[in-house]
Amino acid sequence: MSHEEAFALCPPQRSHPSSPSRSLGPVGSATEERLTDRAAAAPLPPTRDRSAEAPPTGDAAIWSRNFRYYFAARSAGLLSWAMLPVAVSAGLLTGGYGLDTAGYAMAFLVGPFAGLVLFGGVFADRFTARRMMIVADLVNLAAHVLLALLFIHGIGHLWQLYALLTVAGAANAMFQPGTSSTVPLVARDVQGANGVLRTSEALTGLGGPALAGTLVGLGATGWVMVMSAVAYATSAVCLSALRLGSVPAPPAGGSLWRNLAVGWREFRARSWLWGVIVIWMFFAVLSWGPQLSVAAGVIVPEHGATAFGLLTCALGAGTVAGGLLAIRYRPGRPLAAGAVAILTYPLYPLGIVLGWPVWQLAAAQVAVGAGIGVWGVMWATSVQTQVPGEVLNRVHAYEVAGSVGMYPIGSALAGPAVAAFGTDGVLLVGVVVALLTAVALLAARPIRTLARIPARA
Repeated sequence: MSHEEAFALCPPQRSHPSSPSRSLGPVGSATEERLTDRAAAAPLPPTRDRSAEAPPTGDAAIWSRNFRYYFAARSAGLLSWAMLPVAVSAGLLTGGYGLDTAGYAMAFLVGPFAGLVLFGGVFADRFTARRMMIVADLVNLAAHVLLALLFIHGIGHLWQLYALLTVAGAANAMFQPGTSSTVPLVARDVQGANGVLRTSEALTGLGGPALAGTLVGLGATGWVMVMSAVAYATSAVCLSALRLGSVPAPPAGGSLWRNLAVGWREFRARSWLWGVIVIWMFFAVLSWGPQLSVAAGVIVPEHGATAFGLLTCALGAGTVAGGLLAIRYRPGRPLAAGAVAILTYPLYPLGIVLGWPVWQLAAAQVAVGAGIGVWGVMWATSVQTQVPGEVLNRVHAYEVAGSVGMYPIGSALAGPAVAAFGTDGVLLVGVVVALLTAVALLAARPIRTLARIPARA
């Protein structure tokens, strides 16, 4: 799960401008040529494509043959990822297991992802992102077939479930870093492509849990796993059909730890990049992390679970709108525009504190989702166009680990914080921190002034 997917959860103009020797368009061959890594002691600056006087935009710049296959692969994977937590948690609870078992199951799923995503970035750069993503899909396919058999025939031993969830989490850690570097390879209009992918992510995030919950309610948890397995098979086939040109790669023989160190140096050398992540870490712990459980503790007793589900859907609808808006909206300073967009984030927790009716909270959630959608596209596009292709997978892995990794801490602190300061106190702290997050992003000059890289011809 990426930064934008988890804010969701994470995780897709021109191509990677700093790799001039890299052939980025379809070339009629599925062979990926390996190139030599460039020196990484200093950051590799992006180079503008001066031939792009009039950047290509619109459907022709997005919906290439390669992007259609990648869109199908990514949508299938996102649908499976959205269904899995709901299916496992609800399946365990309806099967007579307790909340502690469901919690352990989620820990075995998310823990390997958080712990291994940095290595996923290294492997994606060493062996090419597409190969790692296909391997990850095939591992997920096998894991979900076994999960289907486990739920259909009954869970004999919980360690079997935990082991399979660990495999699924590790596979997603190997898959995730490549999602960033692949977008510039498959679409000329990187920002438009990210807008489309963001919209797909929001739609699968809405439909996947609903579908999984319905099937679990019908006693068909195993069939959710079958559907997920089919989705991962679809993703692997579509990724195999991509025709990519030359792909940057680290030098042969470089050690794993050296590759990690190179990625860290490239991450650290860009003040706008690590600046956003540092700001986001505070936001995740103090505002984003606690909000879901605290809001549920207020909305469900007062308005019911149906109202809480409606508000979740409103957030997804807003995210779709934000993704669609970001396809066409092309500010010269994307991160500054994204920071302005997330000024809508405090509306929802503030509305809960003020006791707004459900329809007003739903309107607030639509605005929040739109802001999240715009920010996610601007952030993903900036990373994908400003970071050299040779190190992008590793840099993206550090980004994911830094931003998403703090969310569980904030979530875990929600209960003790409510006990100490009360529900309204925690929500108001979240409101203030969210406002300060946007202000900090705009106040930091490297973030505020980062210019958009024009689309390639």
